[in-house]
Amino acid sequence: MRLCFLVEEQYRYDGMPVEVISRLTAWGHRVDVLRPGSSLIRVSEEIRAGSHDAWVLKTVSGGPGLALLEAAAAVGLTTVNDARSIRGVRDKSLAAAIGRSRGLPVPLTYAAARPESLAEIPDAEFPLVVKPADGSSGRAVRLVPSPDRLAELQPELAGEGMLIAQPYVPNSGLDLKVYCVGGELYATERSSPLHPDRPTRERPVPLSAEVAGIVAEVGVVYGLDLYGVDVLLGPDGPVVVDVNDFPSFRQVPDAAGRVARAILELARTGGAQPAPPRPEPRRVPAQIPAAAGDGR
Repeated sequence: MRLCFLVEEQYRYDGMPVEVISRLTAWGHRVDVLRPGSSLIRVSEEIRAGSHDAWVLKTVSGGPGLALLEAAAAVGLTTVNDARSIRGVRDKSLAAAIGRSRGLPVPLTYAAARPESLAEIPDAEFPLVVKPADGSSGRAVRLVPSPDRLAELQPELAGEGMLIAQPYVPNSGLDLKVYCVGGELYATERSSPLHPDRPTRERPVPLSAEVAGIVAEVGVVYGLDLYGVDVLLGPDGPVVVDVNDFPSFRQVPDAAGRVARAILELARTGGAQPAPPRPEPRRVPAQIPAAAGDGR
């Protein structure tokens, strides 16, 4: 097969997707790599019908790569994930609206183009988690305990573009991250960036049937095949706090091989279907403790 990866400078030396590309090349497939953030791209030559079996996006949320992926889809090329689905999760305000409208346990979400507009949020909603609507990799996520602190942060938030704010859900300070690859689910826990005082070793953890069902439904709702979900285990049950297309897949066994095989299969079948089958959670040793919440 012939594949094209859109990779921005931030991920140029990252194991995901570098190891995936190496694995595909070793298996005899041709992989072209475009760097939309640092290279001149001959759009009329690179993006044309029949040029590749699939295009794959690994770029930052606000980068130029998504527009190129959408252009590839527009001329009939298969994209991983579906380009329309990626747009739906990279804008966190859009993702929140889609998720809540489809019954996913997504927090109440406020959106504001200017940080001073967040002052209209009722005091009862504090503490808040505030982050850029196009953020990724935990960039600029802030726990805001009070309206006074929010006012102090306004100059700092002014350069972040569209913002979203969600009421903070009490938790133990651990992130539960669940990855979907090749129709299977893998769960890991790690320290939350909002609770750096509670360090823990990143590790695989068991996945409950309830969380597995929610994460599988996320794939259906957003139309994703390869994705990650941040789940917070709050006092009222699991809450979906973020959805990522093509995440790191950290702690997934042989992640590069599994992702590479999934990409090949999606290239063969044409990508996401309207109602993909519900993935099965991976089984891990029972003696590993269950995960706690995300903290965001």
